Amino acid sequence: MAGFYLRNFDELRQPWTEIYLRSQIRSPFSSPEWAENWWKHFGEGSTLFAGSVEEKGNIIGIAPLRLKEGILCFIGSDNLFDFQDFIIEKGREEIFYRTLLHHISETRAAKLDLGLLLSDSSVHRALIPLAKERGLDVSCAQDDVTVSLDLPADTAAYLALLSAKQRHELLRKERRLNEEGDVAYRVHDRAREADIDLFLQFFRESREDKNRFLTPPIELFLREIIGLSEARGVLRLGILELNNTPIAVTLCFEYQDGMYLYNSGYSPAYRWLSAGLLSKYYSIRDSIMKGKTHYNFLKGAEKYKFHLGGKENSLFRCIINF
Repeated sequence: MAGFYLRNFDELRQPWTEIYLRSQIRSPFSSPEWAENWWKHFGEGSTLFAGSVEEKGNIIGIAPLRLKEGILCFIGSDNLFDFQDFIIEKGREEIFYRTLLHHISETRAAKLDLGLLLSDSSVHRALIPLAKERGLDVSCAQDDVTVSLDLPADTAAYLALLSAKQRHELLRKERRLNEEGDVAYRVHDRAREADIDLFLQFFRESREDKNRFLTPPIELFLREIIGLSEARGVLRLGILELNNTPIAVTLCFEYQDGMYLYNSGYSPAYRWLSAGLLSKYYSIRDSIMKGKTHYNFLKGAEKYKFHLGGKENSLFRCIINF
């Protein structure tokens, strides 16, 4: 017989990490570091509802949930987490979700609001059918998109994936940049404070909406998640330089076989050289050289993602009413 047990972060951190690293989750956002860091900065007003499902003394899954005004949702927020999921041992999804649903039905929660979810989330194939089996009211609809790219073995093969027009424009932009001097793209797995400052500066300067988004609490969250990702060994901070002058920065996280482009920025003085687009192209090339098979541009349908060969995938929000 399995049971659900509410736990604090100290109790969950180790089993959460172990199951997360064994799981099939393709996301840096489901790690305990992301949840705990978000909770520290933005958890006020919510009640922690994180817990483990245990069977015969063994933890088979983690539910990273919080409760606010009768609604259970993931620890996190759509503006900082591109998509999330439950952390479950492979093959234990059904017992995990049966136990979770039973526990929630005995609480004061009126609704389970889960978003954003990838189409291959176990929520779709296991939780939703079980909820319907129990006669619960369920809705699941597309809420946003993520754009990703399957990486081939080398850059030439990648360029061949693009349309003739996309390839011509990309290579023309690269030639124009190289005509201006010495070009280098350096990827760091450790971020100096000056590098983080540079990323945030370019982030602010590249678009007005990014400048508005970067409030002091969000800036602090980003600084800390960069440090936590460095400690985890997944940080990949790419700096594009022209004549030894930084002109663009990409913030990526490497996880399993994939690279995740979390955000980027560039100096407006080099907009005419397409510094932002080319930094992402060099990030893709670097990922191919590292043997990655998947590059995720993450949430949003910005045009540049498709110009670089990305394909759209749906993100869903699923709601279960109790």
